[in-house]
Amino acid sequence: MINLAKIYRVSGPVVIAEGLEAKMYDVVKAGEEKLVGEVIQIKGDRVTIQVYEDTNGLKPGEPVENTGLPLTVELGPGLIRSIYDGIQRHLPELKSLMGDFVLRGASVPALNRKKKWHFVPKKKKGDDVNAGDVIGVVKESEVIEHRVLVPPHISGRITEIREGDFTVDDVVAIVNNNEIKMHQKWPIRIPRPVKEKLIPDTPLLTGQRVIDGMFPVSKGGTASIPGPFGAGKTVMGHQLAKWSDVDVFVYIGCGERGNEMTEVLKDFPVLIDPKTGKPLMERTVLIANTSNMPVAAREASIYTGITIAEYFRDMGYDVALMADSTSRWAEAMREISSRLEEMPGEEGYPAYLSARLSEFYERSGKAILLNNNKGSITVIGAVSPPGGDLSEPVTQGTLRVTKVFWALDSRLANRRHFPSINWLTSYSQYEDAINEWYKKNVAIDWPAYTREMKKILTDEEKLQEIVQLIGSDALPEREQLTLEIARLIREFFLQQSAYHEVDSYSDVKKSYRIMKSILYYADQARNALKAGVPVKQIIAIKAKSKIGEAKFNRDYEKILSESEKEIAAEIETLIKNK
Repeated sequence: MINLAKIYRVSGPVVIAEGLEAKMYDVVKAGEEKLVGEVIQIKGDRVTIQVYEDTNGLKPGEPVENTGLPLTVELGPGLIRSIYDGIQRHLPELKSLMGDFVLRGASVPALNRKKKWHFVPKKKKGDDVNAGDVIGVVKESEVIEHRVLVPPHISGRITEIREGDFTVDDVVAIVNNNEIKMHQKWPIRIPRPVKEKLIPDTPLLTGQRVIDGMFPVSKGGTASIPGPFGAGKTVMGHQLAKWSDVDVFVYIGCGERGNEMTEVLKDFPVLIDPKTGKPLMERTVLIANTSNMPVAAREASIYTGITIAEYFRDMGYDVALMADSTSRWAEAMREISSRLEEMPGEEGYPAYLSARLSEFYERSGKAILLNNNKGSITVIGAVSPPGGDLSEPVTQGTLRVTKVFWALDSRLANRRHFPSINWLTSYSQYEDAINEWYKKNVAIDWPAYTREMKKILTDEEKLQEIVQLIGSDALPEREQLTLEIARLIREFFLQQSAYHEVDSYSDVKKSYRIMKSILYYADQARNALKAGVPVKQIIAIKAKSKIGEAKFNRDYEKILSESEKEIAAEIETLIKNK
């Protein structure tokens, strides 16, 4: 059969074809070089295609071929430790074939077709299985057991299953005449099914005191990290990847600068996972789509990442996904929308921007899976508002659908306060749901301590306005003490060094003890003030500096206990000698 479909017009990554029989989101191959694209609009006999590669040199009259399939990802053994581009092309494999620059029309399988994996059945011949059931396992990495699942549309009786070494294309089981391979394909724009979404009630522990203590996110929750250039989003992403208590981490570098993505690609393979002692890549999937890569693939990269995350969730794992940054994703949508001559919304973004953001974040969640196990996906989206303007459409659209807001502040970053999360504008709507977990697993008074620290920091902000006018010495003594307690909270609790061997990670029990010691000093200091001790003498107490030393010491309990005893002794001496 002769293919009569031809290119009619080319406008950047948008190509219009004539004579092409297609449906929405079909994958097509455009031009002599067979550039991969996707149908995004059908108008009469003309089909609009967004091409995921550079279209330089593409011209009208070249052929267009429809595959008849939507854009899909391959899901199977080999995902872990892999580095993909936005449409799941294996970048190390492309580099080995072509060098440092990916040629147009390049295509390699997402999963290695030659490598053999040892498949161990978990079911036997004659067993009845349903969609989502685990029929066998493969040791994918040192820390991840890959669970081979029955595809969502298949159920029935196993008529054949065998153990052995197989490639991802080999048949390992037969269910009701359906061949089950170790890999399956899934359209990236369609969420993978679950039985039921659950209320997130368990915190995602990150080892970052300002997050775990002040603005926690739950497993299966959503969070956004907006911040200007230089505020520390990339380091924040590293910390979350390294320390979050999840089984699998998916990192999407969406439209970021090449130097930042290079840092991620170089650092992640050599970072050691503190929980296992193995390289962090043993539980990580990276998707790299830098700002100089084709803009249309940037739009697809977000969906590619979330689909891979859903696949690991379906195995019963807790997954975290970091998208850095969704602003570049939105800019890709704006560029394509303008080439389609669609009616622009606010600041030129498409009118459906908020809907697309919602669709993406709603694929997060803690769920009962098809096989009745539980799994979760926590989605964290970095936002890069121009000039740090949090009122721009992408940030505002993100805030409407995410429940945790970690606002990075350039003023804090300039003062070398990291993480530069602004404690006055940030918030978490998961606190009420997960406070019971903290009470049960850490301490009954954890919620009370965090509330008190937030109140002190809010009071400090109000007092700072007065201090700028008349100076701190003119304040009443009680307010001067409030400023000192707030300083201790900022410097000893909120500040944390990502590069210090010990302080890089703070477990919740350590965070609780630091909180407790700071507020112990606060109570003792207020009692001394009531007893008539001058505030300057209370502030000059030396023992409180030990609380800061505990951050950098593994034996923090001993140091904090000594500090509290010395604080009590110094306060008692001051009251006696007043």
